[in-house]
Amino acid sequence: MKPIIYQLLPRTFTNYNETRKTNGTKEENGCGTFAGITPKALQAIFELGATHVWYTGVIRHATAEFNTPSIVKGKAGSPYAITDYYDVDPDLSVDPNKRMAEFEALVRRTHKAGLKVVIDFVPNHVAREYKSVCKPRGIKDLGQTDHSEWAFSPLNNFYYIPDQKFAPNFDIAGYEEYPAKVTGNDCFSPNPNKDDWYETIKLNYGVYYQGGGEKQFDPIPDTWKKMLDILRFWSRKGIDAFRVDMAEMVPVEFWRWVIQQVHTYYPDVEFIAECYNPNLYRDYLNAGFKYLYDKVGMYEYLRGVTSKNWAVEGITQHWQSVEDMQEHMLYFLENHDEQRIASGFFCGRGMCAEPAMIVAATLGKNPLLIYAGQELGEKGMDFEGFSGINGRTTIFDYWGVKSLQAWANKGKFDGKNLDDEQKELRKFYQKLLTTARDEKAINEGLMYDLEYAQTENFNKHEQFAFLRKKDNDLLLIVTNFDDKQVDMQVRLPLDAFTYLQQEEWPKASAVDLLTGKKIKKLSLTVTEPIGLTLPAWTGVILKISKSK
Repeated sequence: MKPIIYQLLPRTFTNYNETRKTNGTKEENGCGTFAGITPKALQAIFELGATHVWYTGVIRHATAEFNTPSIVKGKAGSPYAITDYYDVDPDLSVDPNKRMAEFEALVRRTHKAGLKVVIDFVPNHVAREYKSVCKPRGIKDLGQTDHSEWAFSPLNNFYYIPDQKFAPNFDIAGYEEYPAKVTGNDCFSPNPNKDDWYETIKLNYGVYYQGGGEKQFDPIPDTWKKMLDILRFWSRKGIDAFRVDMAEMVPVEFWRWVIQQVHTYYPDVEFIAECYNPNLYRDYLNAGFKYLYDKVGMYEYLRGVTSKNWAVEGITQHWQSVEDMQEHMLYFLENHDEQRIASGFFCGRGMCAEPAMIVAATLGKNPLLIYAGQELGEKGMDFEGFSGINGRTTIFDYWGVKSLQAWANKGKFDGKNLDDEQKELRKFYQKLLTTARDEKAINEGLMYDLEYAQTENFNKHEQFAFLRKKDNDLLLIVTNFDDKQVDMQVRLPLDAFTYLQQEEWPKASAVDLLTGKKIKKLSLTVTEPIGLTLPAWTGVILKISKSK
């Protein structure tokens, strides 16, 4: 089955508080919980078309309440500044004393709903005030046995800047660090800037960066062993996959070792790499990662086509550039790092990305990621506090997301408070995602790109077409990125019939799987093009059948 991952931030997903005070506290603005993600919510996510749920921000991280506020981003803190790898965020519990039990119950509910569980694993850096309060007996804390007088040693968990105090280039109060530790984004200076990941410190996997990148992996560095124990800890709780934050900032040799170790005990656990360097893709797949982000390729290009009028025919080049790895590339148009489609920074309306979403969902067998609220046209244009008006939904602040609140309707999850455009957009996503999940021609079949074969009466700058085929199921997928309705003719070359082992059907019919509309007569031949009329910013998934 084609993986369709629904990403949600529990902190915002079931927060029904409508106060929305800039820089508000948890008490003022509210916070979602594990318990709020009920069977009804999970059923709605499954019915949307998802196969997995990525719970973002589960592992305990720094917050302004429990840590020094001057080194915490926002009141709620970054989910990627981990303070305890063996704990969950107390904010997300009804009873903080039972927070792990509440998370474990969520895992069970998720599985019962027919969905798999994904959580973040953040291996490159931790919060500056990392201290595990929940580590199992016998486990030593990160940095507990470090020699802080050494800038580097494979025995250490952190990198140090001896004889220098941590003194960022902005005002901090109440926090002291001596000697300074290296900041998470490879900032080997005691004076990070505001744009650095100043709230984090980098973990040491045995690479001596200031020594020319020398790798000291024999014997196995201490950090490797500690990370393996953490991954096993979460795997025992029924986690199905880890989305690995900034995987490429950790040496590939570690991944080759640790994934093999995890698979010894948990062979079905999958690893998804946030990896932005195409030159490293094969290395990380060979190390055991199942999927890689396709940000610098397909995401960037589909965004450019949608919002910058880039030529649609360029999509071909981007899938071809990773053709031998395409099944492993995770497609998306939104996640917590990226600007919302409906924001003023992207294209202003969620419906304008419908053709791009059709391509992302149906072009290959590879997985697709949807970010909660994307299917509702969430704009992400609030000034929440630490996160300004930037087109993103905050991960740093306590906040209620308007579109999610309208859909959830205080736990009924019936969409009653959505406006008409939101309802139509969610209906589109539901048809698209369930089709991508359930149609074997999409999740198992071959793909044939038709773009090169188009001539007159087909604008390759604005339209894209391809075929998907499995056994007797044949789909013709055509999208229109233009801002106006167009008439077009789609030509099918002889090579398409040969490659797909498809016979010509002079008499055929079709149904659009997105709308249910039928085409009673068409000709599936080399000589006669298929005529279509597509409204602006739309597409069709035509399931073609032979007529008698």
